[in-house]
Amino acid sequence: MRHTLSVLVENRFGVLARVAGMFSGRGFNIDTLNVGPTGNPKHSRMTIVVRGDDKVLDQVTKQLYKLVDVIDIQDLGDAGFIDRELVLLKVKAGPKERSEIIQICELFHAEIIDVSHEHLTIEITSEEENVGKFLSLIEPFGLFDLARTGKIALPR
Repeated sequence: MRHTLSVLVENRFGVLARVAGMFSGRGFNIDTLNVGPTGNPKHSRMTIVVRGDDKVLDQVTKQLYKLVDVIDIQDLGDAGFIDRELVLLKVKAGPKERSEIIQICELFHAEIIDVSHEHLTIEITSEEENVGKFLSLIEPFGLFDLARTGKIALPR
């Protein structure tokens, strides 16, 4: 089972290293990790997706709260949440494939942000499930490169 945690932390040097160290030291695996500033420049928000049962989630939460820089932790699965993921990708696109790729992009509200003779660079921002569906349709054309942010989320 996957759990999405929203962790509010002090925006200080070394916080990310301490959080990552806690996970590796305890043998917990991070599926995705995203860190960014909040409206308050003294705080950052980490969106961490972990895999495990409720016991693993309980241990992760307890260990995170032991870290000095952690202010608050929310299990977003309890209250419901809104999530998004950003993906940038370069896909092989000759003249014959372009119209089909453009149709797929329109269907998923993806944006073509760069064009060359050999490929298209595409941006998609959506829920994780939609990103997966989009990628499964685009991959057969041939991916040159791909970058994913991982999930970001806020409670409803």
